[in-house]
Amino acid sequence: MDVKVVIFDWDGTLVDSVDHIADSLHQAATELGYPELEREAYRDIIGLGMIEALEKLYPGISREEMNTIREGYSRYFFSKVTTPQNVFEGMADVLADLRGGGRSCSVATGKSRRGLEGALVSSGLGSHFGITRCADETRSKPDPAMLGEIIRFYGIEPSQAVMIGDTRYDLDMAQRIGMPSIGVEWGVHKRDVLGQYSPHAIVDSVKDLRDVLGL
Repeated sequence: MDVKVVIFDWDGTLVDSVDHIADSLHQAATELGYPELEREAYRDIIGLGMIEALEKLYPGISREEMNTIREGYSRYFFSKVTTPQNVFEGMADVLADLRGGGRSCSVATGKSRRGLEGALVSSGLGSHFGITRCADETRSKPDPAMLGEIIRFYGIEPSQAVMIGDTRYDLDMAQRIGMPSIGVEWGVHKRDVLGQYSPHAIVDSVKDLRDVLGL
């Protein structure tokens, strides 16, 4: 695949954190008396910014209630540090090989800046990325604002980059800006959902991802 910049989602794409996010949201909300939702509901909002995620989970929630849940979520989520062992096997090599081949790597994530900054360091992946964008400093997926900011940073067109992600929000975001995308099946959403956004490819292994990227 002939692109200059490869943009990665973080949770569920590079790092095996989906279950921890879902558990943290569940604990934070239910301890405050919010109804216990199906586990899939908590998984399905991963990739959105926290405000958008909570509005989808609990329609009509007030900003004050939202802040209370966010505080609880942060307490649970940050009790566990992302380590190199949480990175999906083979993905660190993908990043290194992309950069070694002259391509740039970036991150577009629904995480907060605070959350991503800590994870970039503790995961050991931070040095691979020229620019990273988070939902709390721009607009949440599937709005393509963060992709626009990344390609402007590199001075390229959408067609010269690719978005790699595990959720509908990643691929929807790319489709809205006219950027090719690759869906990965080891995170939140599977082929039946990812395929709705006309991705360049859907892969179910890191080996297949390497093949699509030409590594």
